Amino acid sequence: MRALFLDPAARELEAAVAYYNDECPGLGFEFAAAVKETLARILANPDAWQMLSARTRRCRVARFPYGLIYQKRTDCILVVAVMHLRRHPDHWKDRASPDPR
Repeated sequence: MRALFLDPAARELEAAVAYYNDECPGLGFEFAAAVKETLARILANPDAWQMLSARTRRCRVARFPYGLIYQKRTDCILVVAVMHLRRHPDHWKDRASPDPR
């Protein structure tokens, strides 16, 4: 299985990496590595993390106040948002596929 990012999620990741590198050179790269480790944990066990809805889950990024919001699809893990956990927690909801009824 592979991981894909929605365009808004990819932009959030890029913005967070740039922000952390501006704050402390190299910290953004540490954040990117932590996101990569988080993706590896998700890919290894996609059903293990906190459910936000019937199709959507969140896995926290170690050392940083971020979580990856994702949906398990038949052929991939779709990252819907790279969410700062202390800001606008529902901003990603319009990106997610609706839950099946």
